[in-house]
Amino acid sequence: MINRLSEWNDTIVALATPAGVGAIGVIRVSGKLAIDIIDNMFPSKRLQQQPTHTLHVGLLKYENEILDEVVIALFKNPTSYTGEDVVEISCHGSAFIQQKIIQAITANGARLAKPGEFTQRAFLNGKLDLAQAEAVADVIASNTEASKNAAIKNMRGGFSTSLKILREELIKFSALIELELDFSQEDVAFADRNSLINLIKHLQVNTNTLIASFALGNVIKNGVQVAIIGKPNAGKSTLLNSLLNDERAIVSDIAGTTRDTVEEILNIDGVLFRLIDTAGIRHHTTDVIEQIGVKRSLQKMQQADVVIYLFDVNEIDAKELIVLENELKDNLVPYILVGNKVDNNIEKVVVEKFASFKEIIFISAKHQQGVDVLKEKIKNLAVNGDVHTESVIVTNARHFEALQKLSDTLSDILKGINENISGDLVALDIRQALYYLGLITGEVTNNDQLDYIFSKFCIGK
Repeated sequence: MINRLSEWNDTIVALATPAGVGAIGVIRVSGKLAIDIIDNMFPSKRLQQQPTHTLHVGLLKYENEILDEVVIALFKNPTSYTGEDVVEISCHGSAFIQQKIIQAITANGARLAKPGEFTQRAFLNGKLDLAQAEAVADVIASNTEASKNAAIKNMRGGFSTSLKILREELIKFSALIELELDFSQEDVAFADRNSLINLIKHLQVNTNTLIASFALGNVIKNGVQVAIIGKPNAGKSTLLNSLLNDERAIVSDIAGTTRDTVEEILNIDGVLFRLIDTAGIRHHTTDVIEQIGVKRSLQKMQQADVVIYLFDVNEIDAKELIVLENELKDNLVPYILVGNKVDNNIEKVVVEKFASFKEIIFISAKHQQGVDVLKEKIKNLAVNGDVHTESVIVTNARHFEALQKLSDTLSDILKGINENISGDLVALDIRQALYYLGLITGEVTNNDQLDYIFSKFCIGK
């Protein structure tokens, strides 16, 4: 597949470590001239004569100028990341030195790599399928234990293995039905329809399980937006600080201190929560700036995955809270009612005051009482329990869309079999199902789609 365009036959180079000053920088070179180019710059020994997966220390030169003392890592095809000859140069972290080395390599016949081009070549050379290649980007972008574990499992083929089993079983029946079409005049049946029905039902269960996992996968990958809303002076900024265990938001007894939204990140058991402290909501303020803040607060509430409605238990009664809860229900976003400013002296009275409500979490944000209970409730509302990444979890929206289409097509196959439609139409539906599976793993793709997918990678990967 590597010869689909001439550009995949050339040699590419890029900085594989983040730009900027550091102790060490790594420059990656891949392609048919990779070893020859570095051989011309590395007089210490002949790299072509060295075994693969070895390290070599020496000076790197260009036109008699010493560029740096480096460590060369040598990976010969086909046992490299890209499937091509790959050389990785560990040099000192000076941006000036790194640029000089890259300029020398390009002067010797390489070109600068495009974003994700090393991984794209790995895909084109059969080292990874497309789902695994996309998981590489997820590993790089992971920022929690859960997101890392899910991405590594998919990168190592967990998701691909599940799809491969589905695909192989479907191909087997597709071949038998296609064979029946070749012998249509003899009226023979090679594919047992009952077995096909059982297979399709089995595929539906597996496909729908993967589809259902996307809700958790999306949370693991992208985090959960949690909007903290309520009236002015309910203690929203104090709650934000208490959840973060840090003084991030300005706290004051003056109502309306928070004029704009304040966003911070909280990690709860491996899941990222984007906490949004909003301006206090009151609809009759004459302050123009506060009106803008209230408008933004309402927008954040509508965009949030979870809403915390915080109220001062001393400033609101049960009837008013019923009205507010109905407004939250109309918003169609999961919400948590949180009563603030509760201390031990009034806790029993407060609980009785709001006894008609199904669930309210009572806290004292100022003294951090009940905050851990609230954290657990936020997590359970977002992920419905503990985050287990041992099973395959779909985290990619492109995969999710293809799986939904696959599920619809499997339903069409079942409907067609039950209605005794002709074998050629059943075969057509099966080919459509195989097409959607191929979209995920890369058996079915086009150049524009590949360029778009890999353009979202960082350069050097």
